[in-house]
Amino acid sequence: MTDTATAGRALPHPEREQIRLESVLHALSDPMRLQIVRELALREAELTCSQFDLPVTKSTSTHHFRVLRESGVIRQVYRGTAKMNGLRRDDLDGLFPGLLDSLLTAADRQSGRLRADG
Repeated sequence: MTDTATAGRALPHPEREQIRLESVLHALSDPMRLQIVRELALREAELTCSQFDLPVTKSTSTHHFRVLRESGVIRQVYRGTAKMNGLRRDDLDGLFPGLLDSLLTAADRQSGRLRADG
């Protein structure tokens, strides 16, 4: 980071070559984390943690974002006081072509099916 004020607040992320399929699948196996990724993919933009409407406590939300970041699914960076979250689509598509789109499509189908049943 170039800004010394935020350099101490840099969050650890795996390098592209360190991202493992098992970690990505584990991160996306949780419904809350999958919801976060679906929202990021839909918006195609960075979002702050507070922009997600998750039915969990702040500490649980923080845990979910950390799992996604440490698995390489999202990138978190501080911009001022806001922690911005962005989907690492380029890295995931480069390492596992079609995986993210397939999972998002399957999640959308499942969501539609569950709404129809309920």
